Amino acid sequence: MKVTFVIPPVIHRGEHPAERTSGCTRVVYPTPNMYELTVAALIREQGYATVAYKDFVYPEQTAEEFKTWIKQDDSELYAIWTVNLSLKNDVAVARLIHQIHPESYVVFMGPGPTFYIEQCLPEGEKNFVVRGEPDITMACLVKTLAQNESWSGIEGLSYRNGNQIRNNPSRPLLKNLDELPFPARDLLGERTYRNPKLKCSPYTVVVSSRNCPYRCIYCVPSSLTFAREIESRRNTGHKPPISFRSTESIAEELLLLHRQGYKAIGFMDDNFIWNEKRTAQICEVLKKYGFVWGCQARVDAITEPIARMLGESGCQYVDLGVESFNDDILKFIKKGITRAQIYQAIELLKKYHVPVKLNILIGTSPLETKATIRDTLKRAKALKVDQVMFNIVSPFPGTEFYDMARKNGWIVTGDYLPTDVQRNSILSYPHLSAEEMEKLLFRNNLSYFLSPHFVISQIRRFKSWKEFTYALKALKIKLFG
Repeated sequence: MKVTFVIPPVIHRGEHPAERTSGCTRVVYPTPNMYELTVAALIREQGYATVAYKDFVYPEQTAEEFKTWIKQDDSELYAIWTVNLSLKNDVAVARLIHQIHPESYVVFMGPGPTFYIEQCLPEGEKNFVVRGEPDITMACLVKTLAQNESWSGIEGLSYRNGNQIRNNPSRPLLKNLDELPFPARDLLGERTYRNPKLKCSPYTVVVSSRNCPYRCIYCVPSSLTFAREIESRRNTGHKPPISFRSTESIAEELLLLHRQGYKAIGFMDDNFIWNEKRTAQICEVLKKYGFVWGCQARVDAITEPIARMLGESGCQYVDLGVESFNDDILKFIKKGITRAQIYQAIELLKKYHVPVKLNILIGTSPLETKATIRDTLKRAKALKVDQVMFNIVSPFPGTEFYDMARKNGWIVTGDYLPTDVQRNSILSYPHLSAEEMEKLLFRNNLSYFLSPHFVISQIRRFKSWKEFTYALKALKIKLFG
């Protein structure tokens, strides 16, 4: 049996491809999807299928090139990692696959199909939806198909049974992530990835934990953990527990990446920093192999010892989810931090020369006004951190904020429609419209990213002309699409 993981091109003209690892924006710069590469490695490890990988986004291939390829391909199963922004496109891709290969199966994974099950299972198409955490469910499905057995007992699987959609019981979440193989990065071939925040390549992504215990009402973490969260909330009404890898497993993967020639690492954990002991053990290995790296963290996790070890181990960015500098708004959205903690974390990171990226999210609360937005933007810029990223909140299905927005009639379109949080809003409050938020976002992005402070501070850090031009291209996409 042959299984091909596909990152399809944009089928509908005029659209930009969705970013599938974070899952809530269009692609600014390509990022390798470790979630599906881990699934691919597991399928290959069990030995019931050969595994291939076809990415049409990285080389910027077209729908016509996809059609030419699919006519020549002979896979029996096509796997697509789908997020909300790519849902419509991916369902159209599946339809095209079935037109050419009516006997082949298409499997959808990710947060999009986990929530929108029915849209991914149209009548007459041999589709499956793998809900929530996909690894074991996908491996079981491939084994079942290879052995021509029934899939009616596979946990976490949805499919059509005649005219009815059958949702098998949910699969328990993995507790020990060490049970999974390392991602099958060899399937990426000769592609070289870059992260403009690290300004060094080749770059790859590492995942050391899944999910986050905090209760932010709006939050869409990474696309994998969002899929886990949607499925967990559907069944239990609660967020799922966190799953970890051991520091020994992480050290083993970092050694492998060092031997393979990688220079830069981005940790895709929702929260990388959990305690000083674990962080110190990982930082020691990163320093040993000379990686430049970055991560996401909460401001209340930044202690002086943490900031010191980040600075001494080559950390070149810490993404801090700040969202707002208004304490009332932070309390309303259940962020669990205060403005004072934001300032303290930034001060500590600056003390040890760790570049800081602030993430600001406009419109997270009905307490938001043009005045609170301007105040937050003013404070963020005044801090002179390495980068500030401004986005607009979106009421993602499966979040507490979505239920709140629907109940109060804040969604302009009546219900959620996929939108790029980097530039568009479907949310309007009585005193603050979607158009006003979009204008504030665009103007502040333009004034910030073209400011002398940002331009000069960034140019100094590039190690090559190629890295600079790559970052410039990403910035153009960020600002203008």
